Amino acid sequence: MNIIGKKNIYFLISLLVLIPGLISLWIYGLKLSIDFTGGTRLEYQLQDKVAQIAPDVLRKSIEQEQIAVASIQLSGADRVIVRTKPLDQKSHQRLVAKLSSQFVNLKEVSIETVGPTIGGETRTNAVKAVFIASIIIVLYVAWSFRKVPKPASSIRFGICAIIALLHDLLVVVGIFSLLGHFYGVEVDTLFVTAILTVLGFSVHDTIVVFDRIRENLRRMPGIKFDQIVNDSIVQTLGRSLNTSLTTILVLFTLFLFGGESIKWFVVALLLGITSGTYSSIFNAAPLLVVWEEWSSRKIK
Repeated sequence: MNIIGKKNIYFLISLLVLIPGLISLWIYGLKLSIDFTGGTRLEYQLQDKVAQIAPDVLRKSIEQEQIAVASIQLSGADRVIVRTKPLDQKSHQRLVAKLSSQFVNLKEVSIETVGPTIGGETRTNAVKAVFIASIIIVLYVAWSFRKVPKPASSIRFGICAIIALLHDLLVVVGIFSLLGHFYGVEVDTLFVTAILTVLGFSVHDTIVVFDRIRENLRRMPGIKFDQIVNDSIVQTLGRSLNTSLTTILVLFTLFLFGGESIKWFVVALLLGITSGTYSSIFNAAPLLVVWEEWSSRKIK
């Protein structure tokens, strides 16, 4: 199996997957939940599942109480999620009275309010967490592979690992930007948890391949670098795929039966782990070969 020989095809596939998400991020950005923007999240349940409430009618009723509505989203067959500006107790009581009199089948099941200051701090901390985790991963990989035989170098291993992680991050974030624009899917603190989990899982797969490359560099002196990398990928391919497949099967089960509250968290993990498996095999290790080829041409 000549994976390295077809590396440009795999790079092109990654680029085609990334481009729509990057365009969406540039134009639309992410649809942030009240965890990041501040506001009140109200969840209502329809007591009579046969009855339906049009979102426009519900929005008009709420706005009659001088309450700005950010979004109204149907959740399942009998749930409605309403997001508004932060509500104080009096505004909430007025809203309860209004909706109770107008929609007798509608029952409030939960309310959550986050202030704009806390939301801004959460957003900043989320970015910091992802950035710091990435830096620590680079340093760890560079240190772990500090004794790798030439022509490879530990810095190259670390940077290629981060490029693969950046690929996975952009795949997940880009797809969620598209989902947010077209389907109203919001990102919250669980999404950040999913991103950090994906980074950890992806670097684990990458290190498995890199470690085999390091071993083969010692065992096969004189063999061309691209051949060693290709053999290392093939040798670890079964382990990487089996590990990811078992994880994906568990996540798919959670997606089907885990409930609405963790649905998009599971989707983020599914996307990230699938992308992480691909990038570890078809991006990270081939990038080492591209770097080595570029260095050799430069020296000549």
